[in-house]
Amino acid sequence: MNDPVWTALCYLLARARARVAAARSGHPESGAVTLEWIVIAGILVAAALAAGIMFNNAVSKFASKLGG
Repeated sequence: MNDPVWTALCYLLARARARVAAARSGHPESGAVTLEWIVIAGILVAAALAAGIMFNNAVSKFASKLGG
């Protein structure tokens, strides 16, 4: 699988898991995962998925015009 949307989503999820694990460790310098950051990350993921879908649709439409 070489889909850039999937790669970006996996990367963001891995970063979120790492942040949550760091916040749950109780270390004072681990950094906190606040509700604001979780909401911002969700919005960014949704925007990236929407942009990827729109881009794929536009490319498919253009490719069908070229091929037909």
